Amino acid sequence: MSKIKSLFLLLVIPLFLSSGYLHEYYVSVTKIEFVKEEKSVQIITQIFIDDFETLIRERFDDRVTLGDENESLLVEEYMQRYLSDKLRVTLNGMPVEFNFIGKEYKDDIAYCYLEIENISEVKSIEVKNRVLFDVFTDQQNIIRLKINNKNKSFLLIPDNDNCLLNFN
Repeated sequence: MSKIKSLFLLLVIPLFLSSGYLHEYYVSVTKIEFVKEEKSVQIITQIFIDDFETLIRERFDDRVTLGDENESLLVEEYMQRYLSDKLRVTLNGMPVEFNFIGKEYKDDIAYCYLEIENISEVKSIEVKNRVLFDVFTDQQNIIRLKINNKNKSFLLIPDNDNCLLNFN
């Protein structure tokens, strides 16, 4: 009987240690699309809720719980401030600011919706994405661009945090 208990413990304990707040990969996905008809660049940034919550607690307010029914009204402001600092877009050689439209939670991911308005054409786009690099050393950020009927993806890491796409 003790062999069965020992075997059970050997199999179950690792499951408890591997579950919880930590996960194996630290990754965000940012989709950027130029919508010519609307003269806008639309951005959706997807970040794991627990990772974003860790960041907001460290940087802004240690009492915040994302997705909670009593979530602080300041959460969107924290998200906007952080993303404005860590996600930079340059269009046609000029740095541009985005508007934070809002956020929503689906499953375990926070979706942040951003928009750059009054863009009639995109000749080049440069994206610098340092989201969560200051919290997780092994963070990776995927950039998926859909510009001028071209699709391109980039994987950004702390040592290589920007990408450039020219259409000339």
